Amino acid sequence: MNLSLRFILPLFFALTVLTYSSIQLVDQLVQRWSQRDLDMRADLMVNLLSPEVEKALAYPVKREMRAELTSTFERVAAHERIYALGYCDSAKRILAASAAFPFGLGCGPPEKPLPARMPFGPLHTVVRPVSGAPGSLVIVLDTSYLQNRYKEIRKYIFYFFAVLALVVSLITTLIAQLSWRGWLTGMRSLLLLGDTGFRRPSRFVNPEIRPIVKDLRAMMRQMEHERAIRDEANVSWTPQALREILQNDLAGEEVLIVSNREPYIHVRGKDGKIAVQFPASGLVSALEPVMRACSGTWIAHGSGSADRDVVDAHDHVPVPPGKPAYDIRRVWLSPEEEKGYYYGFANEGIWPLSHVAHTRPIFRTEDWEMYRKVNEKFARTVIEEAKTDNPVILVQDYHFALLPRLIRERLPQATVIMFWHIPWPNPEAFGICPWREEILHGMLGSSILGFHTRFHCNNFIDSVDRFREARIDRETSDIASGGHFTAVRHYPISIEWPPRWLEGQDPIRECRRKVREEAGIAKSVKLGIGVDRLDYTKGILERFQAVERLLDLQPEWRGMFSFLQIASPSRSVIEQYREFERQVREEADRINLKFGNASYRPIILRAEHHTPFDVFRHFRAADLCFVSSLHDGMNLVAKEFVSAREDEQGVLILSQFTGASRELPEALIINPYDVDQCAAALKMALTMSPREQQERMRSMRSYLKEFNVYRWAGRMLIDAARMRQKNKFQDKLRFGA
Repeated sequence: MNLSLRFILPLFFALTVLTYSSIQLVDQLVQRWSQRDLDMRADLMVNLLSPEVEKALAYPVKREMRAELTSTFERVAAHERIYALGYCDSAKRILAASAAFPFGLGCGPPEKPLPARMPFGPLHTVVRPVSGAPGSLVIVLDTSYLQNRYKEIRKYIFYFFAVLALVVSLITTLIAQLSWRGWLTGMRSLLLLGDTGFRRPSRFVNPEIRPIVKDLRAMMRQMEHERAIRDEANVSWTPQALREILQNDLAGEEVLIVSNREPYIHVRGKDGKIAVQFPASGLVSALEPVMRACSGTWIAHGSGSADRDVVDAHDHVPVPPGKPAYDIRRVWLSPEEEKGYYYGFANEGIWPLSHVAHTRPIFRTEDWEMYRKVNEKFARTVIEEAKTDNPVILVQDYHFALLPRLIRERLPQATVIMFWHIPWPNPEAFGICPWREEILHGMLGSSILGFHTRFHCNNFIDSVDRFREARIDRETSDIASGGHFTAVRHYPISIEWPPRWLEGQDPIRECRRKVREEAGIAKSVKLGIGVDRLDYTKGILERFQAVERLLDLQPEWRGMFSFLQIASPSRSVIEQYREFERQVREEADRINLKFGNASYRPIILRAEHHTPFDVFRHFRAADLCFVSSLHDGMNLVAKEFVSAREDEQGVLILSQFTGASRELPEALIINPYDVDQCAAALKMALTMSPREQQERMRSMRSYLKEFNVYRWAGRMLIDAARMRQKNKFQDKLRFGA
């Protein structure tokens, strides 16, 4: 009974609304038809009476003319639907009218409806000119018959929908009851003994659900598993948690990471010995802990001077050195390929296009062709490395926009997760790229496409909407293109917790002493730190100008505050980067000349590579860290500074144009283009009490501990597992096997 009511009550409500709407619609139609009928009747009267009126008007005596017209009007008005007739001359005076002509009507339609004549309905007045005569004929029609017509129509419509509701309700209830009983029988057969050591015979299972019984059981086990351990709030996100996800949710599937930058670079020193470098890359800093946890293979460009000397016959090298956890598969690029693909299209085209840093992107056809060639080369390498037909492949960043589609064409069952580490521009800016459609087509080969922020996801979806034929579900952020679905999600990247670079570090006090001695500054001098690649998007010049402004406005800090900038040289092949490095050096020299002396430098510039261990040592020694990016995807330097300070001291000054500013509101958030605001933030950081520093730092450290890089990777892998399960289930439904 309850089941029947669930069907009948909504149906009854829907039919009631439909009945009322239908009556209203029919009323409007009948009124329009009736109006047309009345107008046609009036025109017919005019055509019939025009000769009679002309004849009467020809009488020389006015009294005879009126008598003739009145007699004619009385004869015609005897018709049941004609209430009265009258004739008006050109001066709007009534010359003649039938006896029932309404008093006060005059020679035009009344402003208000006339009162009804009992027992009849309202009257309808029509005024028409008479052909061949100077006046107009006034026709008053009786519309009572229309009301009877309305009543009959409403009655029949009501009866029709009442019978329809009864019939549909009975049929719906019958079908619902039969279907529900069938499904209950089948589901009981599935659920009661579904997870025991034996199975009921198939004849006890409803034939309609028999083809998907195995998948339903698997889905139920998956749901139970997710309820038990996959709730993000209940998971302690560690390397072990990632391994469990791979084992339980992805059945131990192999993981391949593809990036341009490799996590370990082998270089040959001047003494001929081979050394290992860890590159200055936020991407590598985030992904390397994930790969150590998951194992697998990392495919990357082999760019080190000794990279070829340490690989095996298949271009593999196990890493980390001394404690291997995974392999690097190195891909070799010619100087021409590296110039066109990496320095050309990727970093002179896409990089400035994606960053609001006011540097004009440069697009060359030859660079694009080389970009396509290198993406093809990496796609072939992925196929070679894949041991199964459905691996999990993590494609990283703007160097490989075409790679997801190339992989999809060769491994249609693979789960391709592409993560875009830099901002995605709005459609207007992205439209500058001559090959925008090809880039979007390539990226939409992904199963999951990740960005740092929801804003960047929206920009990408808007770009697809503008430049591609695709079906977009903005509520779920899913895009269907070329028969394939891509889930667009935001996954704010983070760092490992605790950072491995804290192992073996000196205590904070000792780090402060050593760093100050190396920099040649006194113990009492406050120290600020900045760590970046030499890149025009990082706001290094704006940072120096903020230091200069502080010393201009607050002279007491001259000699008492120095800013140490670690700037790793980057992409020096590109003219814009060489020019930017020159500007940075000149700006540091200018400020030092303005405020410095033999024993004091306000800006200490170290434009050289530093190991992550050494960078963390500087973080621990500094009183503040200044991150002034002009536009950034996330910026992990801010998070690394916070993670390095287990003493819960130090102040983070953070640009509002970084993704990190949305996650670390306890930092001093600034606009790097506002030099006075930046100088004020420096002063506030230098004078902040230890207690306030502790409160801010403790809150940020608590957040990073929970939202670490393992959670970032785990969320993507869980989403990938769910997508795989969903696709398998849909395939079963589609093909019935």
